[in-house]
Amino acid sequence: MNEQATTQTSQTQAAPAGTAAKPARGITLHESAVGQLKKLLEERQTPEAGLRIAVRGGGCSGLAYVMEWAEKPREKDKIFERDGVRVFVDPKSYLYLLGTEIVYESTLMASGFKLNNPNVKGSCGCGESFSV
Repeated sequence: MNEQATTQTSQTQAAPAGTAAKPARGITLHESAVGQLKKLLEERQTPEAGLRIAVRGGGCSGLAYVMEWAEKPREKDKIFERDGVRVFVDPKSYLYLLGTEIVYESTLMASGFKLNNPNVKGSCGCGESFSV
């Protein structure tokens, strides 16, 4: 890991007595996402790799999420880690993803990663495109 990378592991910030805890400012990984990512990394035989999440222009609502595997972080990436699973985010995408929780959901109809992004103001029916 390079010196410019930032590691965030906390799930919530401590709140003074009598007030609600604020969500972490970074990106958090739900237990379900950690379990699925560990499984996928083991299948790929690349346990040191991580998941790269980015936001790009496009899609029905103007912005879209992009997820891909990365063997290592880039120089200015933000790095978020929980239980040995790492997520890499470039600085520009990080601005759109602040406070996002990554969850893995599996239902009878579909399964996959879901990004619970508090910054989203609107989205389309596909769930992969959004606006802020």
